[in-house]
Amino acid sequence: MACPLEQALAVIVTTFHKYSGKEGDKYKLSKAELKELLNKELPVFGSKQMDEVEFKRLTNDLDHDKDSEVDFKEYVCFLACIAMGFNEFFKDGPTKQPRKK
Repeated sequence: MACPLEQALAVIVTTFHKYSGKEGDKYKLSKAELKELLNKELPVFGSKQMDEVEFKRLTNDLDHDKDSEVDFKEYVCFLACIAMGFNEFFKDGPTKQPRKK
């Protein structure tokens, strides 16, 4: 049985490939594929939370090689940034638990 972190990594990879390749390159997310992924898998970043201008800015920021698509490396960097933001938000919260020795 896989450990929770191994399961999380598998979900990251399989989620990318679930949406990539529906149109165009099967190893990259088109803007439409990225929008669908965000709406279904990360609704806090979906189109209900951001308008078209914000989505365009996000895709431009994610698309480091400027090929108008988001490859796996760009996708993982995005998820890492989200994880870092969550860490910052929760690390000093009132429910902080003391570390076990």
